[in-house]
Amino acid sequence: MSNTPMAASPLTRAVLEIDEYVSGLGWDQPARLFALVDTARLRDQEPALAAQLGLEDESASTGLTPIEQDEIPSGKPLDEFLGTIAWPDAVTGCALSVERLMLPPSAEAQVPENLSEARLTRWVAEHPERQEVRMTVAVLRDGGRESALRLREKDTATEVLTGPDLVPGLAEALAATFED
Repeated sequence: MSNTPMAASPLTRAVLEIDEYVSGLGWDQPARLFALVDTARLRDQEPALAAQLGLEDESASTGLTPIEQDEIPSGKPLDEFLGTIAWPDAVTGCALSVERLMLPPSAEAQVPENLSEARLTRWVAEHPERQEVRMTVAVLRDGGRESALRLREKDTATEVLTGPDLVPGLAEALAATFED
């Protein structure tokens, strides 16, 4: 958590920690899923795992600890994959980091009609105003949400935008993984 602001909420710190970790892996990465667990509870209930994660120190026992999950299957659409997830009670929240292309709102009027999904994807990829963005979105069981957005062209920790409602659709999909 070297670049995360200590005054931020535990959820914001977790999102920024994940963003920093994924940023260190470079761009063109697959989507990555994380469980968020209460650090103090992890330390008490799983001391060996806490030690392996470097959380033995009591000062590191507040907040949330992101734990990366197995790789997301590449051949399955993300929304379908998220629909298969069920979290154990020990998981306080979850987060997903994913890269996408985005267009400015002004490009909406330029979208050709009746394009198949594949052709629309190609059209967006070739659009001169496209931006590559990495979105890290986290939700908690209690409804808390946080997001971090990083543009490839402004790829520095000081240019990461955070807020609870930056990617509402993805936050909803993640929140649904906690529904019975």
